[in-house]
Amino acid sequence: MINHETNPIMPVNQHSKIVLCFHLMVCILFFTEKAGAQINYEYAKNKSFYLGSYGRVGVGWSFDNGDAVGRSLNLLNMGSIGGRLEEQDYLELVPNLVFKPKEGDSTEIHVQMRLSVYSTSLTSIGNSSTSSIGGLTFALPELYAEARNIRGKGLNIWIGSRLYRGADAHVADHFYFNDHSGQGVGVEYKKSRLAAIFVASTDTTSTLPPYFYLNIKTGTPSAALRQRTVFIGEHDFVINENNAITAMGEVHYMGNGDEENNITEAGDVEHAVNFPSDKGFVLGARYHRRLDKLKAGSFNDFTIRYGTGIANGGDGGLSKTWLTFGAPDSTSLSFKGAYSLAVVNNTVLNISDSYSVNAYAILTSSKGGAASNHRAPTYFDREVFNRKLDFTIGARNEFFISDFFHILGELHYSQRKDGENPNARMTKLSVAPVWVPTGKRDIWARPHLRFIMSLAHYNDFAKENLYSPYLQFAGEQRWGYYFGFKAEWWLWN
Repeated sequence: MINHETNPIMPVNQHSKIVLCFHLMVCILFFTEKAGAQINYEYAKNKSFYLGSYGRVGVGWSFDNGDAVGRSLNLLNMGSIGGRLEEQDYLELVPNLVFKPKEGDSTEIHVQMRLSVYSTSLTSIGNSSTSSIGGLTFALPELYAEARNIRGKGLNIWIGSRLYRGADAHVADHFYFNDHSGQGVGVEYKKSRLAAIFVASTDTTSTLPPYFYLNIKTGTPSAALRQRTVFIGEHDFVINENNAITAMGEVHYMGNGDEENNITEAGDVEHAVNFPSDKGFVLGARYHRRLDKLKAGSFNDFTIRYGTGIANGGDGGLSKTWLTFGAPDSTSLSFKGAYSLAVVNNTVLNISDSYSVNAYAILTSSKGGAASNHRAPTYFDREVFNRKLDFTIGARNEFFISDFFHILGELHYSQRKDGENPNARMTKLSVAPVWVPTGKRDIWARPHLRFIMSLAHYNDFAKENLYSPYLQFAGEQRWGYYFGFKAEWWLWN
């Protein structure tokens, strides 16, 4: 359900130590329980330890160029938007430690961590290791402590790295509107939330505003880090039991890299090192409606978000506003004038005991700080598209043939316009018979054991410019194919 960015692979011995320590910790906590006790997020018998998990694993292939590993049929730079049934293997383990306050205190105290594992190549997770080329990557996207309902007052405080976000369009694996995931601190009181996220990176291959600068105050040039600080505020306005509105605002700020020793020349953005300070703002609203005339769990979400400056949003299916899009202005070296408009509608309709549908529509229009409507230079001789418009609409229909046997039918349409290029378009149909061993007639029931068949149609521009991972492998094709066996599961509290 989660979009994931690639992280540098650590040395093998470091990975071994991490994995060994993690296994020892889990084993110690497991064996403190009575033999045979079941431990998971929903039915943990040990009140001091919960274990959650999300994962997907399987095999896929295409008939082009022999029985090759299957490639995603979605358009480039769209991630899972356009359908997620072809996603690669991924695993999360989520230990949650629970601490007891003093007697009579209703405070809930949690320390949560999340270990994620995935392959950076097309190799399946079972045929890869940390020593493989493009092998397994281990990441720790969550490590935070939180005190909830402090002294029974409805006050929560958290510190650390957290996947801090709301609902997602699951069939597109897209966390929309308020994905504030990052490292920082936050406080929540009843229906209000305040947080500060601090972002920095040494990744010099990124086209985002640089978080590093050249520090020469010591007399020896060296790389130093500057931070983006993101201040976030949200409040829920509950109209009645079926209707609620969430208002959101953000302020982003990046200080000067090194104002006294700034070696950047105006108009020389390609070779800039010390960018000046920059800022951005975000406003957004979400309208959530519970559809009580349908079966339980039916709802509709409509969200709109507008960001400016360096807060003009991400790309590739990622919606974090601190993932700045486009290029800076070549004179001021800032993102003044940049913007992004993101509109999402996501709905789940539980029609009957035999049928449910999850449908979504996503529209994103973004522009960077440069004047160009096409491509523009960013630092270190890189060039990126400075404007984009993408739109996707799709639906997953789930037919409950029996308690254990379901059929998924998905239809998606995506189009994307980069700069002044023509639109790239894709229409995709997927059919997946599913065995559901829990025997639940629920769109959220897991695990799923699926056989997936997908067929995509591309327009001329997408075909001729190899505008999908599948086309980059198969060449100029009007049609794309994907077949696979996939399992997906999750446990949550």
